[in-house]
Amino acid sequence: MQNKIIETCDQICSMLVEKNAKYGNSALEPVRVFSKASTTEQLLVRIDDKLSRIKTTGMEAPDEDTLNDLIGYLILLKIATKNENNTEDKNTYEVDKLMTEFANHIINKKNDTRR
Repeated sequence: MQNKIIETCDQICSMLVEKNAKYGNSALEPVRVFSKASTTEQLLVRIDDKLSRIKTTGMEAPDEDTLNDLIGYLILLKIATKNENNTEDKNTYEVDKLMTEFANHIINKKNDTRR
């Protein structure tokens, strides 16, 4: 079971890192052309959209991407909340650094379970 947890977390981590490389840091640093809502509020809207999609399609056959996106947005929400709560450290919480740390943590955990 632990290996399945690690494998699933690895997939989510890879997805977040790939999307961050592809789209930049748009989730945590939106351009705010139309919406002036806070980063946290914008993430909550995205989470609501994903939950609405799951509610509409049901849990019997949910779209895998929707579930992965939801988990990814929840991770980003955790990062955004930490950023907003730690204003003195706000500039040190870059997504790239956090995703790298998260990936290293998962790799270390994977290596620990193999020993």
